[in-house]
Amino acid sequence: MTLIKSISGIRGTIGGKVGDNLTPVDAVKFASAYGTFLKQNTDKNKLTVVIGRDARISGPMIHNLVVNTLIGLGIDVIDLGLSTTPTIEVAVPLEKADGGIILTASHNPKQWNALKLLNAKGEFLSGAEGAKILEIAEAEAFDFSDVDTLGEIVVNDAYMDIHIDEVLNLPLVDIEAVKAAKFKVVVDGVNSSGGIIIPKLLEQMGVEVIKLYCEPNGHFPHNPEPLKEHLGDICKLVVEEKADFGIVVDPDVDRLAFISNDGEMFGEEYTLVAVADYVLSKTPGNTVSNMSSSRALRDITQKHGGTYEASAVGEVNVVELMKKNNAIIGGEGNGGIIYPEIHYGRDALVGVALFLTYLTGQDKTVAELRASYPQYFMSKNKIELTPQIDVDAILTQMTEKYKNENISTVDGVKIDFETEWVHLRKSNTEPIIRIYTEAPSQYDADILAERIVNEIKQIAGI
Repeated sequence: MTLIKSISGIRGTIGGKVGDNLTPVDAVKFASAYGTFLKQNTDKNKLTVVIGRDARISGPMIHNLVVNTLIGLGIDVIDLGLSTTPTIEVAVPLEKADGGIILTASHNPKQWNALKLLNAKGEFLSGAEGAKILEIAEAEAFDFSDVDTLGEIVVNDAYMDIHIDEVLNLPLVDIEAVKAAKFKVVVDGVNSSGGIIIPKLLEQMGVEVIKLYCEPNGHFPHNPEPLKEHLGDICKLVVEEKADFGIVVDPDVDRLAFISNDGEMFGEEYTLVAVADYVLSKTPGNTVSNMSSSRALRDITQKHGGTYEASAVGEVNVVELMKKNNAIIGGEGNGGIIYPEIHYGRDALVGVALFLTYLTGQDKTVAELRASYPQYFMSKNKIELTPQIDVDAILTQMTEKYKNENISTVDGVKIDFETEWVHLRKSNTEPIIRIYTEAPSQYDADILAERIVNEIKQIAGI
């Protein structure tokens, strides 16, 4: 069982010992540290924080602990209840709040939960800010309010609808064109909040919706990471229903994957590629994704006359580079679309609405659209970590081994070969080393990954 403190927030498994897992004590401790951090960095007398959660079984417990901790610090809470990560990111600036907390472990299985922390812009905290919160938590330097200055709760359950309205009002979203196309789409909401908000969005765009696992009860029917090996049911249903395509989201709805009309994966890497292709065709400019993302985005960006750059992995890193390079769209190859026109955060709703609009102008099926893009293939692997594995030493030895290649050590080790690449890094969200490879064929990507995994295991002695 594990507690991970990183740029992605405070994430852990439910139950077990304090300090080793995300126990009630740990939830209170880190909520206290976040609230204290906000109070230390303002001259306002009263602060407000927006809070929402995904549908995890542990969600109500963690939610109550965090809300009441903030109230104990004298901070007012706008409680969105069952919500999504991008919905909360949209709500924070609209409410002129001082921060936000999303209670979700994103793509992790049901035994996990997390506190994902936002600033007043509705964006994830920087690494330096996260480090300061960890310092406060370690010192337990909390000063709670007296009975006359406790915070108050305002419940607002309208924000899923507000978020949908914000998406539908985007200039590049054409509701009437989508309605006229009469699309039929299957949605896998992995029994979380995506099962509510994605069908509602689609129905407002005139799309016929076939629901699969859209009951928000937190009992994930399959591993919630939207990868091919987890999505056999929707792939089958898309074909059976003769649907135009399928939509899969993770539990907090910041990642988006499509299933083509033939029941094959469109490829989570190509979610961003397709949406960027549409956005760039209407508003040319620059793009950013992370180092573990496909070269296909670079190719599409260059086709439209823009410049592509890669950041370290982590949404906050992508956003920072997007702002620096004035990128008009960006994100992560895991199906995360970041479109600054609405907000600087991964947002599956934005991806769905833009993709549907794009399809109305294409005389192609979804499978044909996918086949029209540069063909790259990825292999995504991982090695479970134990306390005996020295990740830094492994990465150092791999860097030395491939020193004659094009190497970046900005985030782990990325080795660029002429026609393929490999990226090795310690995960921010799980106790694993991630090994991502990309090549012109699946066979080549798998062979490269197998070779690198074996080399790492040899170095680690496992």
